[in-house]
Amino acid sequence: MWELIRYSFLTKVRDLSLIFWPFLFPLALATAMYFSIGQMEEADFETIPAAVVSRADRAGDPFLTYMEAAEESTGMTDLQVMSEEEAETALHNGEIDGIFYSGEVPSLTVSGSGFPESILQMLLESYTESRQTLKDVEELHPEGLEAAAAEMAAYGSVTEEVSLGGKTTDGTAQFFYALIGMACLYGCFIGCRSSMELQANLSALAARRCVSPVHRLRWILSETVVSFGLHLINMLALLAYMKYILRLEFAGSYAAMLPVIFLGSMIGVTMGMFITSIGKMGEGVKIGIMIGVSMTLSFLAGLMSTGIKNVIDKNVPLLNRVNPAALISDALYCLNVYDAPERYAQDLTALAVLCVLLLTGTFLIVRRECYASI
Repeated sequence: MWELIRYSFLTKVRDLSLIFWPFLFPLALATAMYFSIGQMEEADFETIPAAVVSRADRAGDPFLTYMEAAEESTGMTDLQVMSEEEAETALHNGEIDGIFYSGEVPSLTVSGSGFPESILQMLLESYTESRQTLKDVEELHPEGLEAAAAEMAAYGSVTEEVSLGGKTTDGTAQFFYALIGMACLYGCFIGCRSSMELQANLSALAARRCVSPVHRLRWILSETVVSFGLHLINMLALLAYMKYILRLEFAGSYAAMLPVIFLGSMIGVTMGMFITSIGKMGEGVKIGIMIGVSMTLSFLAGLMSTGIKNVIDKNVPLLNRVNPAALISDALYCLNVYDAPERYAQDLTALAVLCVLLLTGTFLIVRRECYASI
């Protein structure tokens, strides 16, 4: 048995395609996602240059006072007080993104319709609404005018986004959990190679094995052990890279995520073995089917859009309970964000059941195959 495992291992590690897709490709994709969306929460946005044309004494201009307070508190704008001619010249030359005109009814002039212009418009609307609120307070409750003005001057974030379990959430984390699910399913390429080497009608090596005196079950077990071991190493390296090198927001310990990685690796390998065992199609067709299945399941788990998984959870919840990529992603979310041990246990149980079903199906298909000639 050990000799079978040894030779199977040597055969697989010498196949570059089994190194690239299950191991190198997920590493490269994780790196690309990290630099494209992984640091969005920490990105430092450039301030928006704008001018204020004050039509009153600077000390007595409430709009200018408001804008300077907003600039100091939010850091979103870089305001300069200019004359009307200077401001129009700066706007024309692209030195600023907008001009605020103070007065009884402040106004804004911009040169485009992009993100900076929208922020400037939002600030103007905020001032207008605040001024109207203060007028209403002055008419209805003049004794509370000073307190209301103080509250409106206190800019800053008054909320913190946290999960029900009290751990801070990251809007981009779901993409990386789904990426781990996809990487687990990419073990299907290793499983495919194992299954190809067990069916005499698919490879010359399998034909020689079929006429050998070794029991078919020993071949199946040795291929499964080697394929699973290789992919488990791939996934452990990927998880360590994402947690300790990229330093992604994985609040759970490395050891706590190992059961998910263990079952996820087995799912990918057994899925590849099962798909390859079905029918007499060529290797290219079966690889195409595996790519289609793995990418579809990863898409439904939220790899391309986190909203997809939420929509499925609301409308077709059963689909995500049998989707291994969604189960892996959900289990990681339970560990790193939610405090939901019951749901975590349900995800692991569902993954284990899928593993058993796929492995049993593979064994039944391969074991019963007979060949009139080899």
